[in-house]
This record gives sequence, structure tokens and C-alpha cells, in this order.
Amino acid sequence: MHANSGYLYGFYCCSQQYEMWENFEQTPLRRTFKSKVLARYPENVEWNPFDQDAVGMLCMPKGLAFKTQADSREPQFHSFIITREDGSRTFGFSLTFFEEVTSKQICSAMQTLYHMHNAEYDILHTPPTNDKESCSSTGDCNGTSVSKLQRFNSYDISRDTLYVSKCICLITPMSFMKACKKVLEQLHQAVTSPQPPPLPLESYIYNILYEVPLPPAGRSLKFSGVYGPIICQRPSTSELPLFDFPVKEVFELLGVENVVQLFTCALLEFQILLYSQHYQRLMTVAETITALMFPFQWQHVYVPILPASLLHFLDAPVPYLMGLHSNGLDDRSKLELPQEANLCFVDVDNHFIELPEDLPQFPNKLEFIQEISEILMAFGIPPEGNLHCSESASKMKSLRACDLVSDKRNGNIAGSPLNSYELLKENETIARLQALVKRTGVSLEKETSSKKDLKIQCDEEEFKIYQLNIQIREVFANRFTQMFADYEVFVIQPSQDKESWFTNREQMQNFDKASFLSDQPEPYLPFLSRFLETQMFASFIDNKIMCHDEDDKDPVLRVFDSRVDKIRLLNVRTPTLRTSMYQKCTTIDEAEKSIELRLAKIDHTAVHPHLLDMKIGQGKYELGFFPKLQSDVLSTGPASNKWTKRNAPAQWRRKDRQKQHTEHLRLDNDQREKYIQEARNLGSTIRQPKLSNLSPSVIAQTNWKFVEGLLKECRNKTKRMLVEKMGREAVELGHGEVNITGVEENTLIASLCDLLERIWSHGLQVKQGKSALWSHLKLQLSLVQKNCHTLTIPSMSFSFSFFSRHIQNISEIKTDVGKARAWVRLSMEKKLLSRHLKQLLSDHELTKKLYKRYAFLRCDDEKEQFLYHLLSFNAVDYFCFTNVFTTILIPYHILIVPSKKLGGSMFTANPWICISGELGETGVLQIPRNILEMTFECQNLGKLTTVQIGHDNSGLYAKWLVEYVMVRNEITGHTYKFPCGRWLGKGMDDGSLERILVGELLTSHTEADERQCRTPPLQQSPSMIRRFVTISPNNKPKLNTGQIQEAIGEAVNGIVKHFHKPEKERGSLTLLLCGEGGLVSALEQVFQHGFKSPRLFKNVFIWDFLGKWEDAIPEPVCIFEMARNFCRFITAINNTPRNIGKDGKFQMLVCLGARDHLLHHWIALLADCPITAQMYEDIALIKDHTLVNSLIRVLQTLQEFNITLEASLVKGIDI
Repeated sequence: MHANSGYLYGFYCCSQQYEMWENFEQTPLRRTFKSKVLARYPENVEWNPFDQDAVGMLCMPKGLAFKTQADSREPQFHSFIITREDGSRTFGFSLTFFEEVTSKQICSAMQTLYHMHNAEYDILHTPPTNDKESCSSTGDCNGTSVSKLQRFNSYDISRDTLYVSKCICLITPMSFMKACKKVLEQLHQAVTSPQPPPLPLESYIYNILYEVPLPPAGRSLKFSGVYGPIICQRPSTSELPLFDFPVKEVFELLGVENVVQLFTCALLEFQILLYSQHYQRLMTVAETITALMFPFQWQHVYVPILPASLLHFLDAPVPYLMGLHSNGLDDRSKLELPQEANLCFVDVDNHFIELPEDLPQFPNKLEFIQEISEILMAFGIPPEGNLHCSESASKMKSLRACDLVSDKRNGNIAGSPLNSYELLKENETIARLQALVKRTGVSLEKETSSKKDLKIQCDEEEFKIYQLNIQIREVFANRFTQMFADYEVFVIQPSQDKESWFTNREQMQNFDKASFLSDQPEPYLPFLSRFLETQMFASFIDNKIMCHDEDDKDPVLRVFDSRVDKIRLLNVRTPTLRTSMYQKCTTIDEAEKSIELRLAKIDHTAVHPHLLDMKIGQGKYELGFFPKLQSDVLSTGPASNKWTKRNAPAQWRRKDRQKQHTEHLRLDNDQREKYIQEARNLGSTIRQPKLSNLSPSVIAQTNWKFVEGLLKECRNKTKRMLVEKMGREAVELGHGEVNITGVEENTLIASLCDLLERIWSHGLQVKQGKSALWSHLKLQLSLVQKNCHTLTIPSMSFSFSFFSRHIQNISEIKTDVGKARAWVRLSMEKKLLSRHLKQLLSDHELTKKLYKRYAFLRCDDEKEQFLYHLLSFNAVDYFCFTNVFTTILIPYHILIVPSKKLGGSMFTANPWICISGELGETGVLQIPRNILEMTFECQNLGKLTTVQIGHDNSGLYAKWLVEYVMVRNEITGHTYKFPCGRWLGKGMDDGSLERILVGELLTSHTEADERQCRTPPLQQSPSMIRRFVTISPNNKPKLNTGQIQEAIGEAVNGIVKHFHKPEKERGSLTLLLCGEGGLVSALEQVFQHGFKSPRLFKNVFIWDFLGKWEDAIPEPVCIFEMARNFCRFITAINNTPRNIGKDGKFQMLVCLGARDHLLHHWIALLADCPITAQMYEDIALIKDHTLVNSLIRVLQTLQEFNITLEASLVKGIDI
């Protein structure tokens, strides 16, 4: 029979097959040789096929090693993991040790290799013979180096003993790391100890394979090793999943700050590369980081230990978490990696982490680090980490109370495992006092201490590891419980049946991201907006949608939901969930108590090892050599015992195994796993490279999967960005959400930049700098500058080089990765991304030189589809460069267009201009007389909103009729038109010497050979010439009262909508107040309606009417106070030093009234004023009380908004 599913999968022994790999420049003892599996027990398990190549590679990732008696030969333990394509995992635990080589042929072969190596070394390092002095000195040096080489790295068959590595390994369905390590160490001790073990080795291994069951959920188990009992315990289904690696080691190696940063990178699915000399450290860090993600799972390539033969897999253009073995000699600068733009590099041994650019901060990071630090200090671990981790255990034991008491940050020493009473036991005075008190019959022991009542079965150090593990994990889990306490509210349940939902999965939204983000504190948004776009979050929500019933729920989801329910009961959806208030973990004591109870009272004790039915003479071994075991007695288990389900069919045993996996390995049943993978297949189809059959065809097939995955990811990203950006238009078509926030848009574009970097890094063979895209751009730019006439698209050569040089010359962007991202953002804003990338890739010779044949950029069909997808971005307007690079200097070009018919050339005054945008203003810029064009440089103004233009009224002809002003951003190419059509001069028009012009962004024209695929922008800027505000029957069309009411309603509605948008997504309020169809324009229509004009050809302005009203203040006290307030505004505006004219003064009054929520009061005052009765006809809107009351109610809706005016609108007014 085969081993039962509740037991270990198998026991393996790996050792020598002397086939050399590479590294011929190394000395023979430092070279690596291929390993192979010598034996395995049992031979096969039907539901867990044995992968010989994978086990061989991961047991000895760098292959076999040889050493002599002069080298250290301490046994080394490490664990590993095999991840299958369906996501299921198998854990391996390996102990590598050295045995003496007894074969004289191998020893002779090693001696021959050394002779060959020394001869090659002498040839390569022979000094020149033409200079005797240099020859002798060099010879001395060579002699010294050769002697050192012979002393430390040589092998002499006559005097040295040769040793070769061998390892024993356990393969298990669950990660009981501590128990497996003890089993292997005791087995190795049995063959190296002078005294033989009580029983043959086969008895102990048979016991492990067939008689020691996996502990049930929530139970503990004790079984016998060779020299002592071994205990393992397993969490219940209501606790955090099984995790058996020491968290303490990770924090000692990296420190709290680095761990939190690495954790953030993993959550945002960056490429992560761990680097260490120790395989077990790589595994511990990787498993710890992924375990701390609860309730989320890493969804991409996961190879904590990358075998030496798979280094080409670092070229993978997908998110990955890999561990790379270090030889301890090369530093970070000498390590050449295929791609680094989005890489988090962690040098585990040297306490160093290199982060990707623009990494958002984890929410409440400082408070989070403080909470973790308090726990670590309670266990004697410094929060900044400890470079010498081997010494940490002794330091913990020798910790003194004074060290902890003096640390003011540690507020919970008394409740910690290292409590002050235990530490003070070593004080002599306390010891004497304790002895004195004992004689009186009083005990100093804590009466309330529960730990003294429970006798823990494992040793104290192991128990502390359990305690620290669960405390740290609970703190991390609490962060997600607090952040996602209301996540279920935003899950979008499918309206159709599951089959239809799965079929159209890529077109469906599963989570209302915009609403969720709008409900979060502002500091959380940079992190959360990116986290919601990850594969792990999408899979988590998919899992939630599929699990309708509590019994059907994934165990991890069930645990998380139960914690969320508790949070909701405590908070009852109070506003505290919307704030960034930090809430500490409160579940530590309960979780710690569960582990303590399991370790104090062992639930199960396994059958003890016993003699097997072996032949006489079997079971003997030679001291110092791990023997080949008797496979006949280890191939089958017992016919019956209380743990074995002997009569159960194989399929039921398999079902039981799957259930165990589901409980604690986070796997669903086969159908659900299949659905999730198909539904969310965004190119992450490879979770771990196949560790077998590394033929060129297999490698090519793997790279082809990457190419297909990248293309699919590009298609999905562009579609998502377009659907989100089109907003209302997309909703009408049945897609997406109503709008897209600024934070979310920035996240999507950053994600696109990451994708482009991964595409440009795939198959790269000539690496220069951290950004593959920017290095390619620089090479192409140098070629464009030298050989413009040879380019495939010559018309674009100037545009391309001019464009790229702008980015190159921006001094505020310091790194290559930053320049590449700026280039992408600017290309998108100019609608040239697809075109410029097409030109970049049109130089086929350069592409062949830079990239291997299998690279994405050399797959012509996929490349064309990729560029076609990017072309679709031309359908929408992005300001992703302008809104992100807010501090850079930008050149602006101004063109002033005066009226040619009315004496513009005779103008004698000195003009000036001031340009304002969403990010700032220029200040007053003097324009040289008779110069209508100029270029200036200033800090990024953002989207331009207003232009103030005027002159100093000097000279004989100080009258200027300006048609419009054009301002162009020379980097983004955005051109704004500011219509005017008014005079600036005393005695002309309304007597204004300066005007405030409201602008519109002109639509850019796409090139002739590009598709015309524009859609209108979501919010139009003013497009008509600036209105004439003069009241004259000849120049203004008369509107009826219904049209005026409609204009007022639309103007107020536009302002209301403005404030209901997320703050970072709001446009310019100035456009809504002063632009075409704005509030000022609408109120002018109100006051124009029914006005009595005293003369036919005289222009009478609204401000003339308001000035007369100042002399007719009503008598009632309540009205009097409001009227005096109104007059105060009129007087202040009249006294302003600015020469803004009568229309400008009316505009300023309306803006100030809107700001101070006084407009509706002023309308009521003006309607009841006697002057109004004299100056308006009976049909006037202002004299119709019903219409006036309606107007007042509309204007009252503005009271709830805090209106902040642009500085250009209220300059010179202090009121």
C-alpha cells in the first residue's frame, strides 16, 4: 500500500554523480558538480508523484561540493518549497553533511584536476621577461598567491582527506519545519555517534512515514525521534494558518523598518529578489513575508531558493519573489540583474534593502513600526535588527532588567515573556530577600500567573519562538482587519449565474474601488489605490464572490471574515473607521493562550518506533556514513493501526488530503482553483519554473508564455484605463464606475510604466543602467542626432529627439527610472506614446543588437498588437505629466493678438501680463512695447485657468483692443486660448486698464496617418469669445425669464458637482464662476432683463445701477445691517487700486458674494430696493417676487460649500 495522506510524503537521500557544471576558473574544490537522488522511501505515492529533478535541485541548489579536512564541515539545514502549476505546494526539509570519499578513482581525479588548474594558472599569470626587476617582483607576488592557493584551496592525495556532500531530506504536505529539522538532526547524529542508536534507522524512518500522523486542526502531537521526543502543534480552523518559521530571525536580520518596506513591496507585487549565503535565511524571509500577508496570497512566481541552473529565470518579465544564493565574495555592485526598474533587492546578510522608486508608504507606518518594536523589545530583540544573529540567543538570555527598564518605549515589560520578576531573580539582594520570605511561609511567586499552572511540554526557547511568531502575526493581521473592516459592502455580486460571470470575468468589475477609496482617510490613498489593482486583491475578492455559504468558504476567508465581524460589532460603523486613527491589536492574548494550551496538554502521542520484520544482518551501518536503507521494509505501511484508514479507497484518501490542503495551505477544490485561474489570468500563468527537462525547447516555451502574458496584460491595462477614463460615456455602455479619481488614474499610469519596463527588460542582453527603456531611448536618441536621414520615419526624427532631450534636461528628475516614467507620461499627455515607441522599435538593427531572439520586442506580431493597444490612449485626454511633475521648470510661449483694424499698431502704453494655473501663477511679466510674442520659464503652473492682462496708460494712444491671448506649454504642447474682444483704456468700453481672461484648452490635431479616435473631454472649457457685458439693445440678445432661470440653475449645478468630486479630481472653480455659462454671466442676465435704458446709444453698466443703490439703504434694522454689509463690499471694490473696469468690479462682487455665502441675501435686498422699481420695467425678473424667491433658493444651495477663490480674482481686496 501507499503511505496514508495524513503522513509524510517521503524520505530521500541525495548525493554524488560527479558531472561538473561550470565555473572552470574556480579551483576544483570550489567548483560545483551535479547531484542525483540515491534513494527514496517509499518509491512512489500515487497522489503525490515524485519529481526527481526538482528534489535534486532544491536539496542541493548549487550541486555537490567537495572539501578537505582543513575546511569547515558542519551540517547545514535548509527547507524548500515546490509549487506546482495549480498553485499547490509541497514542503521539503534537507540536512546536508559531508562524508569521506572512499573511492581512490575520485581522489585521483581530483588530484588531476588540481594539476590541470595550476598549470593553467601559471600560464595565465606568467610575468613579462623583458624587465628583470618587474619580473622578480611579480614573481614574488605570484609565488605568494600560488602558495596561498596551495595552502587554502589545494588538494594533495598523499596528505589530504577528501569529503563530499550528501543530504537527507523529508518531503511533507505541511510545513512543520521545527519538527522535521529535529528528525533529520537526530538521524544524522545516529550515524555519526560512536554509540549506535537503540533501533535500526529503518525503524525510526518507518515510524515517521507510516505511524506518525499529521496532527488534526487545533491539536498537538508528540512522537519519538532517535534520541528524544518531538512535539508539533497545528492551529485550529478559527486561528491564523500554520506557520513554523522563526519570525525573530527575519527581524534580527533586517530590522523593523526594512521588514515593513519589504512587506509593502510584496503587497504591491513588485519583483523581489532576496540575496544571502544561507539557503535557510532565503526561505525564512520569503515564507515570513508571504505569511504576514494574511488574508492575501502571493499570486505570482514564487521561488525562495533559485537553483544555480535556473538563473536565466531572473529575466522573467512578471512579478516574482525569488531567492538568490550569494557566494559571500561579490557585493551588490558586481551583481548584474536583467531588470531593476521595479525591483526590490534585499541583501539579507548585510542588513540592506534597495527599494523601487515611488514606493508608497504603508498606512500608519510609524505607529505600526512602534507597535511591532514594543513586542520585539519585550523579547530582547532590537527593532533596528542585529547583524550577528547567531549571537542573539545568548544576548537574549543575558538580558538584564535595567536594559529594558531604561528603554522608555517599552510599555509592556510586565506582561511579556521576559517579565521583570524573572530577570530580578539573578540579583543577589532579591535572592536573599526571597530566602528570608520563604522561611516565613509566604511565596513571592505571582498568584495570578497562569504560566506556572501550565507545564509547557516543549523547551522554553521554542515556546518563546511560538509566542513571538503569533504576536507579530496578529499585529500584521490586525492592520488588514482594520483597513478592510467594511470591504464586503463594496463587493459587487454578479447579477447573472456563475457560468456567465466566469465567461465574462475580464469585462466585469468585482469591487467598487472608487467608492471604497472615497471612504478612506487621505493618507491611506497612495498605498490602497495601488493595492486594489493587484492580482492578490482581485483573487481575494473573486474568492469572496464564489463563497456564498459559510460552509463553502475558504478557511482563510472564514477566519478573516470572523475578525471583521468582531470589529464591526465593536465599532457599529462609527466614523472612527473613516479616520487614520491607529488601533492596536487586541487579539494577541487569546491567540497566545490557544498555543499555550496545546503545548501544555498534548492531545495525541504517536506509536513508538519498534523493530521491523528485517532479515538478520540488515540494519547495520558504517560509522560516519549514512547507509542505503532497506527499501523492502519501507515501501509499504502497516496493514492496520488506529491512525490508518486502511479500508478507505484511494480517492477518499486523496479527498482527505485536499481538505487538509484547503484548511491550511490556502487551496480551494480543483474546480474553484481552475475558475480563479481562468478568470484572473493576467499573464501570471507561471508560478514556479519547471525544475525538470531544462532543454532549449522548454526554455523557449516558457519565454513564449511570458510573451503571451505580457501582451494580454497590456490589452487588459489599456482597456481598463480607457473604460475608467471615459467616465460617464463608459457607464452608458455598461462598463465600469462613474468616474476615476486622480489617485486611481495615477496608479493605473504607474502600473503601465512598470509594464513597459518589464517588456523592455525581457530578453535584454546588453544592460546599461537600471531602466532598460531609458537606455534604449538614449541609444536611439544618439542615432537620431547622428543619422536623421537614415531613419524609417524621418518626419518624426526631430519631434522624437526634441521630445527626449526635454526629459533628459529636466534636472529635477535624477534617475534613469524616473526619466523613463516621465517620458512615458509626457508621451501619453501629447498623444504620442504609440508613435514614439513605434519609431524607437523601427531600428531593427539596434533591436537585434540589444535583445535576444525570444524577447517580446522581437516578436513582430505581438509587438504590432502591443503598439495598437497603446494607440487607443489617443482617444482620451491625460494630464499625467503636468499633474505629477509639479516642481519642474517649464518654458511657456505667449502670443498676444490685438485688433488690426482699430489701431493696434499705434498703441503707446507699456503692457504687462500675469498667467495663473491650478498650481500657481507667474506674477506680473512686463512685455516689451510692440512685442506681441515672448517666451519665459517658470515652475509648472498646471492646467492654465486665467490670464490677467493690462497696461500702464502711458503715452499718447493708451488704448488697446485685444482679440485674444495664446499661451503654449513648450514641453507638453498644450495651447490655451484666452478670448478677450474688449478695450483696455480710459474712456473706452467700461474704462478698464486690465482684464481677467478665462481660458480654454485647444484641441490638439493628430497627425495625418493616425486614426481619428478622439472623444470629447469630460468638461469643456469656455469656447466662445468673451461676452460684452454692456447693457445695450444692439449688442446683446434678449433672453426670456425661463432661459435665464435655466442658465442660473446650470451655473449653480456645475459648482455643486465640482464640490462633490474627490478633491484631487476637481477642475478649475474659476471656469465655473467666470467662464462662459458661469455664475457671473448668469447673474448678469438677471440684472439685464427688463432694464430701462435712458439713451439708445449709451452703454449703461450694471455697476452704475449698484452704485446708485448705495444711497438708498432701507430703514428696517435687520435689513439695514445687511445693506450696510453690502455697501461695505461695494466701497472696498471701488477703492481697489486695480483698474479693472465696471464689469471687472461686478465680477469681483459676485465672486466675493459666493465665497462669503451672501449672494442670496443681496438678491433679496436688491429686489426690494426703491431704485430697482425706478430702473426696471414691470416685466423684469428682478421685480417678479416668485421668480426672485426661486432664484434665492437656488443660490442658497451654495452655502454648504467652502469656496476658495483664485488669487487673480480678488487681488487688491482685503475684506
